[in-house]
Amino acid sequence: MKEVFKRVSIRKYEDREVEPEKIEKILRAAMTAPSAGNQQPWEFIVVKDKDVIRQLSECSQYAGCAANAPVVIVTCRKTDGLIFPELGDIDLAITTGYILLEITSLGLGGVWLGIAPVPERVEKADEILGIGDKLHAFALVPLGYPAEDKQQQDRFDESRIHYVE
Repeated sequence: MKEVFKRVSIRKYEDREVEPEKIEKILRAAMTAPSAGNQQPWEFIVVKDKDVIRQLSECSQYAGCAANAPVVIVTCRKTDGLIFPELGDIDLAITTGYILLEITSLGLGGVWLGIAPVPERVEKADEILGIGDKLHAFALVPLGYPAEDKQQQDRFDESRIHYVE
């Protein structure tokens, strides 16, 4: 699990294509994530079209870094057929975390850009992608070969740990 201690948010990417087999590995990792009642409320949209990526980068004031990514994976939440719909966003958060860890393990860089639960962002991303009703954008994960070198900060804080014995 060295990726847990290596993962950082990368917002700058080389102008270099990400190999299809690496994208498949990322999506395979995403689909191994646990979910409530094994409902797997996710679908994934892999965006390589530069114009669509540019549009997605305008979904929030924080998403501008996506504009120059060679790939953006949009994690999407299904709305029907769920056993525990109230836990769907938690499930999507877990799968998005798995995506980031696999990105790191493959020598790539990426960042989680929140779309849900902000209605305006969700609506805008859904419109750009031509989805809605039964599928909604949850997060944007721009990724590629890192054009910046960052080290993970040590965030361990013993004062945040509480034991009940």
